[in-house]
Amino acid sequence: MTPRLAAVDQLTVDVITDNMSDTYASKPAFATSEMANILSAGAKEISGETLLVANLGYGLRLRTRLGKTEHTLLFDTGTEGAAFIRNCRNLAIDLGEVEEIAITHGHWDHMGALPAALDAIGKRRGRQSVSVHVNPGMFNERGVLLVNGSIFAAARVPTPAEMEAQGARVVNDGNARTLLDDHFYYSGEIPRVSSFEKGREDHLCRKDNSEEWRPDPFLMDERMMIVNVAGLGLVVFSACSHAGIVNVCTEARRLFPDAPIHAVMGGLHLGGVMEHIIPQTVEGLRPFDVGYFIAGHCTGWHALHALANAYGERVSQSAVGTKYVFEAGAGAPRATAAPTRFGDKPDW
Repeated sequence: MTPRLAAVDQLTVDVITDNMSDTYASKPAFATSEMANILSAGAKEISGETLLVANLGYGLRLRTRLGKTEHTLLFDTGTEGAAFIRNCRNLAIDLGEVEEIAITHGHWDHMGALPAALDAIGKRRGRQSVSVHVNPGMFNERGVLLVNGSIFAAARVPTPAEMEAQGARVVNDGNARTLLDDHFYYSGEIPRVSSFEKGREDHLCRKDNSEEWRPDPFLMDERMMIVNVAGLGLVVFSACSHAGIVNVCTEARRLFPDAPIHAVMGGLHLGGVMEHIIPQTVEGLRPFDVGYFIAGHCTGWHALHALANAYGERVSQSAVGTKYVFEAGAGAPRATAAPTRFGDKPDW
C-alpha cells in the first residue's frame, strides 16, 4: 500500500552544512548561491565573517507549504555546533521556526551539531517544543578499521537521554512515518537489494567498550526522506547513502510507484574506497530517470564528474549556503543530458 504523503505546493531547501563552499558553482535554475543568499539575509559586505563555513558533514533546513499550511524541519544538522549556528545566523535562518528534526543515521558528521541546534531551538521555542526522530540502531559506537590494523573510533552521538535533557521530545522508533501533516516521509529500514552496493568493509560498530568491534558495512540504521511536490514528483533526500543510492531510489520507487523522481539530493557515498562502484552506480540510476542530482557531502569528485558526463545538466554540486526552491506547477523544462552550459552572469 502506498504511504500517505501530501503533494505540497512548495519545497524550499537551505544547505546549512556541506563539505563544499563554492558560490560560483553552476546551479540549476531553481537554485540561488551562497553569495546571493547572504546578501538577501542582510550582509553589508563580503568578508570571511559574512560567508559560511563548509566542513565534513550534512544538514539541511526543509520548508514546505500546502495552501496556507507551512512546516519547517531540519534534516540532519552537520558536524559541529559553532559552524552550524554561524551558518544559520549568516543565512538569517530562524531556528525558532523548526518544528521537528529528522536524523538519518548515527554518525557524528550528521549529529554533531544537534546539541547546539537543540539549545538554539529551545531558547526560541521553549523546552519540549521540538521532536527529534531517530531509531535505536543509531546509538552504537562506530569506528573505522585502518590499513595498519588499528581501529579509529568515531565520536559518540548524543543519546536519547541527552537529547531529552536538552528539552527535546525524542521519537526513537525504527518504523517509517510521515511527519508534519504528511508533508514529509521519513523512511524505515532501506532494503539492500542491488548486487554491488555492499557498503564499506572497514566500518565497525559495537554497543560500548564492553563488546568486541564487529563489521558494520550496511549501516542498517540509515534512513531517507521524501517530499512530493505537486506537478513535479518526488524529491528524495539521502544524506549519506550508506545504503547505496540505487537501493535508495529502488525503495522510493517501490513506495511511490506512480510518482516520478524529480530530484535526488544528498551525499551519494562514492568517494574514496567506494570509487570502484561508480560505473555500476551511474548505470544503475538510469532506470529511475531522475530529473536532477544535487550531489554533495560524501559523493566525491570522481563520482560527481562521472554523473555529469552521463547525465549532463541534470547534475550539480551541492554547496553550503545554496537555496533550492521546488514549485508546484512551475513548468520548468527538465534538464537534459547535454553538456553543461556556462552562464554569463552570477546570480548575485
